[in-house]
Amino acid sequence: MIVILDLGSTENTVLARAIRALGVYSEIYPHDITAAELTALPNVKGVIINGGPNHVIDGVDIDVLPEIYKAGIPVMAAGHDKACCEVKLPQLTDDVETIKNAVQSFVFDTCKAEANWNMTNFVNDQIELIRRQVGDKKVLLALSGGVDSSVVAALLLKAIGNNLVCVHVNHGLMRKGESEAVIEVFKNQLNANLIYVDATDRFLSKLENVTDPEQKRKIIGGEFIRVFEEEARKLNGIDFLGQGTIYPDIVESGTKTAKMVKSHHNVGGLPEDLQFELVEPLRQLFKDEVRACGVELGLPYDMVYRQPFPWSLVWECAVWGLSLVTAWKLFANRTPSCVKNSNWQAWTRKYGNLSP
Repeated sequence: MIVILDLGSTENTVLARAIRALGVYSEIYPHDITAAELTALPNVKGVIINGGPNHVIDGVDIDVLPEIYKAGIPVMAAGHDKACCEVKLPQLTDDVETIKNAVQSFVFDTCKAEANWNMTNFVNDQIELIRRQVGDKKVLLALSGGVDSSVVAALLLKAIGNNLVCVHVNHGLMRKGESEAVIEVFKNQLNANLIYVDATDRFLSKLENVTDPEQKRKIIGGEFIRVFEEEARKLNGIDFLGQGTIYPDIVESGTKTAKMVKSHHNVGGLPEDLQFELVEPLRQLFKDEVRACGVELGLPYDMVYRQPFPWSLVWECAVWGLSLVTAWKLFANRTPSCVKNSNWQAWTRKYGNLSP
C-alpha cells in the first residue's frame, strides 16, 4: 500500500486513483498521523506527502510529524518544498495519466510495490473477510437497485448466500422497470432472499399538498426509514446491517483539511432496539471501482453503468416546490420513454392520465 498524507491538497483522491490505476492499492490519511500509526498499517510500501492550498488550519501552517521521515519507509513529497526527503514534485494536477507517469518510478523502483490491486483479488479477499465477520449469522440490506447497494448485495450473496436478507422498497420515484429489474436479477437469477415492498401510494400520500422543500426531504427520508424498520421488525435473528459505504464517503467525511463533510446516504436513524453491526465491504472502493467490482461479480452491464439522471430529476421535482402532478409532466416531457417512471399506473390511479 502507498499511503497518501493529506497536507491540504484538493487532489488527494485523484492521486489515490492514479496509484490504484497502476495496480497498487493506496489510501489517504491525515497529515498528523504518527510513525507508530503509520507502521501499524498493513503492508505500507511508501508515503507520498501531498501538499496543496488548504495547508493552513486555524491560522497555522501544517506539516507532517518529523518522525515520519525516520519511520524506515520511502517518502516522496508533492507540492511541499519544506519536505525532508529526496524525491520532490511540484503540486500535482487533476490528470490521472500525468500523475501516473510522475509517481510510477517512486512506486515501483523506490518502494518496490507490486501491481496486485485488481477486482478479482478484491472480491476474493472481501468474501473471506465477510465470512470471518458474519460467520453463520444473517445480514439485512436495503437494496435500492442503485449501483452501490446492488454490488454490495451481489458480493454478500457470494459470501453468505441465503443468510443475506434484502429489502427493496418501491417508493414511487423509481425509473422505468427498476423494481422489476431488481426482482429479476436478484430474486429470479441470483436466487436472493428478497423482500419486495410497494410503498408507492404511501409515499405519494405523505407528499400530497406539502410545499416546503425541507419538509418534503424529511418526509421522504423519514418514511423510508419507517418502512425499512417495519420490515426489519418482522425478521428474526438479524445481527448485521449491510451498507453501500464507498471510499469517497470516508474521505469526504474528512481529513482535517477537508472543506466539505458529505452527509451519509445509507440507512441510518433506526431506533436503538434495531441497531446492527455494520458490514461495509465496498468502503475501500472509488465509484469506478465499485462498477468494476459489479462487472467482476457478473451483474448486468446496464445495472452497473446506468446513468443517474432520471432519479435525480424526479427527486428534485418532488422536493423543490413543484406539485407532484407538475413534477410528473416535467419528467415525462424531458425523458425518453425508456427511462420514464415505472409507476405509471400508480400515478394515474392517484392523479389521472397525464399524457405529455
